[in-house]
Formats: sequence, structure tokens, C-alpha cells
Amino acid sequence: MLYFVQKQTRKFLVLIQTKRYENERKKNGKDGIIRAYPENGKPLAWSASSGVELIEKDGLYFKDLEKTGELLPYEDWRLPVEERAADLASRLTTEEIAGLMLYSPHQAVPPMAFGPFGGTYNGQKYAEANVPAYTLTDQQKEFMNKEHIRHVLMITVEDAKTAAKWNNELQKLAESMPHGIPVNISSDPRNGARGSGSVEFKTAGSDVSKWPEGVGFAACFDPEVVRRFAEDASKEYRALGITTALGPQIDLCTEPRWMRFVDTLGENLEMTKKMVKAYCDGMQTTKNSENGWGYDSVNTMVKHWPGGGTGEAGRDAHYAYGKYAVYPGNNSEEHRKPFTEAAFKLDGPTESASAVMPYYTVSWGLDTKNGKNVGNSYSEYLIKDLLREKYGFKGVVCTDWGITQDPAPIMDTFASRCFNMENMTEGERCFIAIMNGVDQFGGNAEIAPIMEAYQIGCEKVGEEAMRARMERSAARLLKNIFRCGLFENPYLDPEESAKIVGNAEFCAHGYDAQRKSVVLLKNRNHCLPLQKGIKIYVPQRKLRTMKGFMRNDIPAHTEDPVTDEVISKYGVRVHTPEEADVALVFVESPACNAYSTEDVANGGNGYLPITLQYRPYTAVNAREVSIAGGDFREDFTNRSYRGKTNIAYNEYDLDNILNCREAMGDKPVIVCAAINNPMVMHEFEREADGIVVEFGVSRAAVLDVVFGDYDPTGRLPVQMPKDMDTVEKHCEDVPFDLEVHVDEFGHAYDYGFGMNYEGVIEK
Repeated sequence: MLYFVQKQTRKFLVLIQTKRYENERKKNGKDGIIRAYPENGKPLAWSASSGVELIEKDGLYFKDLEKTGELLPYEDWRLPVEERAADLASRLTTEEIAGLMLYSPHQAVPPMAFGPFGGTYNGQKYAEANVPAYTLTDQQKEFMNKEHIRHVLMITVEDAKTAAKWNNELQKLAESMPHGIPVNISSDPRNGARGSGSVEFKTAGSDVSKWPEGVGFAACFDPEVVRRFAEDASKEYRALGITTALGPQIDLCTEPRWMRFVDTLGENLEMTKKMVKAYCDGMQTTKNSENGWGYDSVNTMVKHWPGGGTGEAGRDAHYAYGKYAVYPGNNSEEHRKPFTEAAFKLDGPTESASAVMPYYTVSWGLDTKNGKNVGNSYSEYLIKDLLREKYGFKGVVCTDWGITQDPAPIMDTFASRCFNMENMTEGERCFIAIMNGVDQFGGNAEIAPIMEAYQIGCEKVGEEAMRARMERSAARLLKNIFRCGLFENPYLDPEESAKIVGNAEFCAHGYDAQRKSVVLLKNRNHCLPLQKGIKIYVPQRKLRTMKGFMRNDIPAHTEDPVTDEVISKYGVRVHTPEEADVALVFVESPACNAYSTEDVANGGNGYLPITLQYRPYTAVNAREVSIAGGDFREDFTNRSYRGKTNIAYNEYDLDNILNCREAMGDKPVIVCAAINNPMVMHEFEREADGIVVEFGVSRAAVLDVVFGDYDPTGRLPVQMPKDMDTVEKHCEDVPFDLEVHVDEFGHAYDYGFGMNYEGVIEK
């Protein structure tokens, strides 16, 4: 017996005969979706306009996605996903497989008015088109129809209802097309409580619960916090239509200057492994399901193989000037262990993270087989020999975004990542990656290069072998869609989504984790916690002209680090230090520009030191000759910046501390530092009465610690360096090799250090 749900009354209606069935189609298709609930078997949902019918077999019901009137293996939800995926892969044209192997560029819902995340509706921009925010853009319809894309990356979204409705529109279109393959929507991390401009572009969270950034989880020293996050976030993701998380980022952050430092889970291997397992198990596991997979599951794509946290001198491989990862401590194997000993060996029933993303980097000197220094996805040794064969990874390998396109003619650009493969066509690059074992290409929206790669393969290895290779990728990709139940029910109820996303319970969990991650480093004369109701002075932050994540110029500006509304919950904000009882100085760890076109114009190589101090830093003890180097746009290989000087964009943060100290006299000065990277604290530590550091949380969570609503429990998940000399001397691939800062009370700001109101927390 089959039941339909009438959305308006939630009454169960029984299918008795064909005529009744047709009536219920009309009643339940008001949102274009028919939802059926068999007494036995899987809940089913499909679009009323897609032409899909139900097939009854052995007293059970199945969707006729292929529209043949017969139950095919891939339509039979009783079969193992491996069998279903292999059957469907065999039915696809090569063009359809090529489309599966693409991952769409970032999609904003609705499109942004300016910048790279735009879109149109019948040629009109969103502001002019007079359409709902969830309407599919011209570009989305085109890449699904013409390019056969079924993996879509969502970034900003208006709210949960909009996300659910947009998901339904995508799924309706997909279901109406040959084979009815659902869309697998993915997301970069969405739940960070603080979106800092100094780290990688973050996906807007809409109305999701808010949690610390990755290193903030490490500061909790409790993997169960990570597990709770993953379990909550997976339910929010599914309510938004998201079935793949582009994370967690499990690189060991052994290089303190790295731009992606704050997004990692720390530099302690054993703790990282525990958190990786908790994260992946929590995201992927549907409780009480036979094999762990089901309607609550979200695929995890762990990144970045073989570990992206070792960029030479802290430079990042989003940019050509930062493409080289180095291993002066010969410690590359330790960087693979979060993958090989955690992500690929989960404790839960799903057994392994379902996907892996290699980083952009050229892992200098790691290819001991072929001796090739190329981008990781192009390395036969790193992908085929190690990832696939030695470590036996059977899931999807997806490149980082935009690695196959032709390079830009200049070094200082955001879009130039086919590292050391520049002399090939895009199709040749795709062919090499595919033959290494890569299944999918992030940020690519056209099948032409994949089809070129297929033709190259037919010539080199034969059509039969190349077709078989393409089908293997298709089966891996389809498996992750089958696992999440999308072939049976890809549709959402927008009202239910609105209830789940950002609900009070999940938000409370997230806020508790935020507070748990805040670290108290200094508390002179037990000045903390402060009394509520006192007069508070908070100086404005002044920032120099800086480079944005996409290498855009951000003009110099002044910003208020905290709103009056937030401050008013703790005390009375005043406008001068003289009338204040306390100064709260909000700062961020120093940030700077690592590459200068002005230096190139003046005859230099362009490379500058990345500084972790506020005042101008001259790199007198940097390497005289860089470990790695070479680029077709450069006539040298030495990327050393020895003897050069750099300065932090936010140097004025230090002036705020020093000026407050002078103006406040004996009244307390409390420094609240947002840590994106470890920072040199000797410039200001003795001028501060209290120091509180956070790793991606809200201002309220910090102030709860400052004003006594939460006795701090967080501890440093990283080392705070004594000075820049120790940073220059350390090995990019080795953890815990810095000489750390020691404060006026003899406390070493080392891994695991933290205080509560009473004193030092015992480890």
C-alpha cells in the first residue's frame, strides 16, 4: 500500500486505483512535487512535471527515472550502491560522464550584483528580473543542460527557505533530464562565527548555527565538541540541500605564517586524528541505518592531500608566487597521517571519508619515482602510487578549484594554478590528472577539456580502456549521490528546513563551543573577570591599504571592532579612555602582503617576508637561497626575501594597545586578539593587564569570558613565537619547533597553555 501526503493537512491518503492516483498527483503537486510514503520501503518524491512514474515490484515501489516502464538496477533501492552506480555509469554517454566530472563554479543564491559570483535571468540581472531569489539562473540552466553538470557549489544564500526552494528547482530540472540524476550540492564551511577578511573566502552561513573555526575546535581539546558540531551541521546542511561538505581541512598547520592556518585542526597529529574521525563520522553517519549512510548523511571531502600546511615561508598556493610546499625537516609522512590514519580509517560505519581534495601546491622533492615537481593533482606518484595504490583510497578525488585553465601572464593574480604544467593544453592537463586517478575537476563548467582528454586517451590507451577509466570515475561520483538517498528523494520541505537550520538547540551548542574555545593567556592581579555595568572604552581599528583574498586592493579604512549593541549587554560604552573604567582593545594577528609588484618594478624578485609582528620587520636571518623556485614568468629560481622589510596592514592595532596603556594609567587594559596566525606578543604583552585570544568566534563569546559569564577552559592549540627569528629558523613541515614567548610571570605561551580565573589550567 502506498500513501501520499497532502501538504496542507498532513493527512495520509491511500492509493487505491489509477484514477485516485491521478487525483492525488494533482493535490500533492501544488509545489510541483509529489511525495509518497509506502508502508514498506523508501519514502519517494518526484516532480509532477518530470514524466517520472512509479513501478511496483514485489509489493514495493520504485521511481522509473529512466522512463522505460521496467525496473532497472540503478532504480532499485534494494541493491548495493556499488551495483547501482556501476549500472548507471554504463548507461551514460561519454559527454554525460564528462559532465559528472565537473564541479560548478561558486553559485550565489540569488546572484551577487557585482564580482565573480553573478548570474542573469533571461539576460537580466536579479535586481531587474523580478523573479524569486530561488529561481534558476540562465547560467545554471545552461551548465546543467549543455554541460551535464550535477555537482554544484553553493555559497551565499538568502535564507533556509530560499535554499530549500532553489534545491527543489535544481532537482526538478535534473529529474526531467535523461537518467534523472539528482544534483549533489556542496558547500565550503558555513558555520564560522567570525568571517575575517584575512583568511580564505568563506561561504556565507545564512541562518546556520555558529561555531569556532578549525583551530578553535583544537583549542577546546575535546573531540566530542567536533562530533557535536558535525552532527548538528549535517542536519543543517541537508535542510539546505547540501550533500557534500568541502571539508574538513585536515592539513597539519606546522607553518605559522600560512594564510589557511586558522581553518585547520591544529598541528598536533594525535589530536588532529581524533578530531578528523569525529568530524567525518558525525557528518557522514545516519544513525540506525544499515551501513551508516542515509537521509542525514553528508559526504566529506577531506583536504588537502598530501597536506597543504608547508608552503615555503608561509606563502599560499592559491597564488603562483606561493606554489611550492617544502619539507626541510623530511617530515612529509606525518602530514599524510591525518588522511591515512584517520580520514581513511573512520571508527564509524561509513568507514572512510568519501572524497579527497589535493592542494594546489607543488610538493617539492616528494616525487621520488619520477622526480617531477608539478601540482599535486598532476603528480602520478602522489595520486596514483600513494593515494590510490599504497593507501588504497577508493573514493572520489576532486581537484582544488581552477587548476586546469591556462595561466595568467603575470605572477600577481588569483587565477593561475596549472603549476609547472603550463606548456600543455587544458585537455592534456585533464588527461594526465584522470590517468593519475583524479575523478573530478573543481570550478570547471565546460566538458570540452574532458572530452579532449577522452580523445587523447583513446589514441594513447584505446577507446575501450579509456571508456572503462571514465566509467570508474562516474561510478565513484554516482555512489556518493546514491548513498545520501537523493535518487529516491532529493526534495525538501522549505518550512521544515526553516525549522531545522539555525534552531535554538544547534545555536546553543555552537555558542557553547565558541566560549569553550576562547583562551585566557594573561590575568595580571586577577583583573578578570570584569564587573558588568562599568564604563568601557573600545578604540577604532585603523587599517592600511591591503590585498584581499582575490588580490584585489582594499582601500585604507577605519572600522569599529564591536557594535554598541553588543557592548551594552556588558557595560556602558564611552568615547575616551579618560572617562573609562577599562579599555578593551580588539586586535587581529598581524597580516601583510607576501608579494610586491612594486618590488619587481624596482628590480627585485617580488618576494617579501610574511611578518607575525606589527612593527616593520626586516628579515635579516631568512634563507639566503630558497628551497624551491622556478616559474615560466620569472628568470630566476631564488625566491629569497633576505634583507627585505615588510609591515603589517594592521600595525595600528599595536598603537591602540600602547596608547590605551598610556591613557588608562593604573586602570586595566584588556587585549582581545583574533588569531588567524600565531603572533609575536613581546611587542605588547607587558603593556596589557589581560590577554584573551580567540580563533573565529563572536564578540559576545569573548566578552562572556572577559565579564565572567564563562570561566575560560580553552588552551593554546598552537605555539606563540618569541620573535621572528625563531619563525625564520624553523622548518615548515615540523610541528612545535618554535621558541615560544614567555610573559612577565614566567608563563610560556606554548601548546596547551591556558588559564582560568583562578590560574593556570592543568594539562
